[in-house]
Amino acid sequence: MNRPVPPRSPTTPLPAAERTLRLLSCNILAGASVQRYSDYVTRSVNAVLPGRNKLDNLDSLADLLQDFDVVGLQEADAGSLRSGFLNQTRYLAEAAGMPFWSHQPNRPMARVAHSANGLISRIEPTEVIDYPLPGRIRGRGALFVRFGDGPDALVVVIAHLSLGAQARVGQLAFIAELLANHPHAVLMGDLNTVVESPEMQRLFARTSLQMPTSHTPTFPSWKPRRALDHILTSADIKLDRTWTLPQAFSDHLPIAAEIRLPPSLAEATANPQGPVRK
Repeated sequence: MNRPVPPRSPTTPLPAAERTLRLLSCNILAGASVQRYSDYVTRSVNAVLPGRNKLDNLDSLADLLQDFDVVGLQEADAGSLRSGFLNQTRYLAEAAGMPFWSHQPNRPMARVAHSANGLISRIEPTEVIDYPLPGRIRGRGALFVRFGDGPDALVVVIAHLSLGAQARVGQLAFIAELLANHPHAVLMGDLNTVVESPEMQRLFARTSLQMPTSHTPTFPSWKPRRALDHILTSADIKLDRTWTLPQAFSDHLPIAAEIRLPPSLAEATANPQGPVRK
């Protein structure tokens, strides 16, 4: 089922050398449905078992992905019992007709569950690197994606951070180091904190990433109050707007953004592949 998306902006024509991209970040909870706090308990058994409703949820999400250029996933299953041993990143990429995908398995739990970060892209990456993030409990990661080469490369980092503030301090410091030599950057993912938190303020101080001017609540999906999912851009990348999508089977709403690349970065993301977007 196709979902309506806002019309592209800005309404005035862009200079020919600029490039507009649509980004999407979503914590998909391995396709499981959570629409109220009590579901964490009452649906706990279903969360670790495969089912038709999970595939239906993924198919609905795949319809949405066709409107985007680069997609970051968190809590995608890498292929375990709860997904019917399906690599959900690959499934979504193929269902959406997007040619490039990669995943970063992070937290295997026997063969019952295997969470992963995922990349789905209409643009071919030049490089994709998996980085484990520091923390007392292992299992968090950042997916480093580079489009283009040299000083005019665009770097996108997809991350899923810890629930604890102390762990996030170290994880965001690690991400800041990753971005130190890459001034043209995007950080997207479930960061499990608001941008006003002390650890996020340290990130903004140490990188070219900019604090957003507006809040986009994403959690909980059934009544969003907290902006825990983010798409952050460096100073030279224009963040035209952000919005959420009404795909509420997960406990997080997907967050979308439309960004405008300066002429120096346009070549790094040229020649997107895949079906023409609606």
